[in-house]
Amino acid sequence: MSALRKEAFSDRLPDEVEIKNAEQLRTIVAAHMRQGAPTTLSLAQEGGDVQNVTLSPALAESLLEVLRFVSSGRGFRMIPVGSELTTQQAADLLNVSRPFLVKLLEEGEIPYTKTGRHRRVRAEDLFAYKEKRDAMRSDALGDLARMDAEDGLV
Repeated sequence: MSALRKEAFSDRLPDEVEIKNAEQLRTIVAAHMRQGAPTTLSLAQEGGDVQNVTLSPALAESLLEVLRFVSSGRGFRMIPVGSELTTQQAADLLNVSRPFLVKLLEEGEIPYTKTGRHRRVRAEDLFAYKEKRDAMRSDALGDLARMDAEDGLV
């Protein structure tokens, strides 16, 4: 039965039952959330006991984000900020080729360490690079839009 699958979503896409379950739970959690306030949910346990669970705003938002991925039928991978990644894992997260990532490492764009002959990238360093890269791209797009507006192309 597909509802009993135990494999993580990092290696597969959610099936139809999981998508429906996630959408149902996402709707319930979202309905109880208030901006910047803890979210309290009442959960019925076997035997009829009800237990209240209070989620911090950050935890509630994180749960909601996971449920959004699953309910939209997308797979996802959770990466602890302090973890070390292989060059292939890091390249996949940046959506670039491994050789291109190695070039970024060798040029000093992203810090790395070597374990034997293998390079390792800390997740927090990769996320910092990605944030910087995305900000530069956003600025460049803003500049292009501004130049188009000045030239009357918009």
